[in-house]
Amino acid sequence: MVSLKEDKMLISDFHVHSKYAYACSEQLNIKNIDLVAKEKGIDLLGTGDFTHPLWIKEIKENLIESGEGVYESKSLGTGTKFILSSEVCTIFGGDNEKRSIFDKSGSIRKIHNCILAPDIGAAEAINSLLSRYGSLDGDGRPLLSVSAEELVEGIKAISKDAFIFPAHAWTPWFGVFGSMSGFDSLKMAYGNQGNQIKALETGLSSDPSMNWRLSSLDGIALLSGSDAHSLPNLGREATVLDMDSEKLSYKNLIYAIEERRISRTIEFYPEEGKYHYDGHRRCNISMDPSESRKFNNICPRCRRRLTIGVMHRIDELADRPIGFVPQSATPFSHIIPLQEIIAFVSKKGKNTNHVKNTYSKLIAAFGNEFHILLKSSIEELEEVDKDVAIAIKNIREERVNIIPGYDGVFGIIDILNEMNLKSSGKQKTISDF
Repeated sequence: MVSLKEDKMLISDFHVHSKYAYACSEQLNIKNIDLVAKEKGIDLLGTGDFTHPLWIKEIKENLIESGEGVYESKSLGTGTKFILSSEVCTIFGGDNEKRSIFDKSGSIRKIHNCILAPDIGAAEAINSLLSRYGSLDGDGRPLLSVSAEELVEGIKAISKDAFIFPAHAWTPWFGVFGSMSGFDSLKMAYGNQGNQIKALETGLSSDPSMNWRLSSLDGIALLSGSDAHSLPNLGREATVLDMDSEKLSYKNLIYAIEERRISRTIEFYPEEGKYHYDGHRRCNISMDPSESRKFNNICPRCRRRLTIGVMHRIDELADRPIGFVPQSATPFSHIIPLQEIIAFVSKKGKNTNHVKNTYSKLIAAFGNEFHILLKSSIEELEEVDKDVAIAIKNIREERVNIIPGYDGVFGIIDILNEMNLKSSGKQKTISDF
C-alpha cells in the first residue's frame, strides 16, 4: 500500500482548464470544479485560464482570498484552495525578430507554458502584457506571437514572484522537448531566461522515471498535473507537496516547488498517454522506438513520417540508461481514475448510472478518490465492490496489461488481466509488415 504523509501533505493539481478553453466541457465552472476536487481529495487547484477575460471575471466573483495569494470559494466552504494559473502557447521562430512565427528555415516553434500568478492584480497586469501578442478572449489557452524567452522576461518584469514552467514537456507538437519543437534543452527554448525555469510538467505520456534519464533535469522540479478538459479528469495526475496546509501561501508554495519539497507525484500510466509510442493514427500504425528506427521513422503503409512519440524523444536526449534512479529522486505512484476503473470492471460506460452510483457509494464509504486509490485497504474495498478492489490491487502492484497510446490515440489498459491485448488490439506493429 502507498503511504502518504498525513501531517504535511498537500495534493495539488496546477494545470486545469475552464469552460472557456478550446475542447473543454461546459461543466468546468468554479462551483463544479470545487465540488469535484473535494470528491477527488485535491487540496489545491490552479484556477486555469486566468488569461481569459470572462473566466477571470468569474474567478473574481466566486473566489475570495483566504491567505497570501491563495483563494477559496465565497459560498461553498469545501476547504478547497486555489491559486491563479493559466496556460498559453508561445508561437515563434528562430530568427532575430523574436516575435516572428517563422525562423530562418521557415519552421514554426510552439511551446505550451503554464503560468502561476501571485494574486489577481498581478494576473490582470500579465493579461495586459499578453494582449499585445494575441487575442485573449477567443480561447482560455491563447496563441501568442512571442518567444518563450520574451514571455518569461516580460512576466518576470511585472512580478518577480510569477512562476512559469513548460506544460506537458514531451508532447510532439507543443511540448518544449517534443519531437516537433526544435529544442533539445531549456536553454535553447528559453534563451537568457532559461535559468528562470525551475520546474516542468512531465505530462501524461511520460513519468518521472523516464525523465530521470536526463541529467540536465536533475535540478528541475518534476510536476504532474491533469490538464483536465472535463470534471472527471481533474486530478488524473497530481503533485503531492511536503508542506503544511495551514501555512499555505503563494510564496511558500513556490518555495516548496523550487526546493523540490515534493513527497511524490501521482501519475497516469505513461503508456496510456496518447503520445507514448510512435505511430500514424490514419494508418493504424503503432511502433516502439526500436521498430520505428528500422523504418527510418517512416510509416510503412503510407510512406509519410510517423508522429514521433515521447518514449522515442526521451531515448534521443537521454544520457542515462533505462532504470537509472538519481539519489534525489522523488517517488511516484501510477493510478487510473476511479470512474474508469468502475467502467472497466463493470463493462459499462463511464457516464452510465451504474458507474455514477458505484462511484458515489465508494466516495461515501471512504471519503475521497485518492484515499480509495492509494490508501484504503483492499479488504475494506472488497466489502463494497470486489471487482473494483481487485483492479485497484493490480494497479498498486503494477500488474496490468497495456497497449501503448500513439499519435493522439489513448493507450488501452487491462486492469483485470483478462484480455489478450496483443491479439485484440487493432494497432499494427512492425511484425505485421
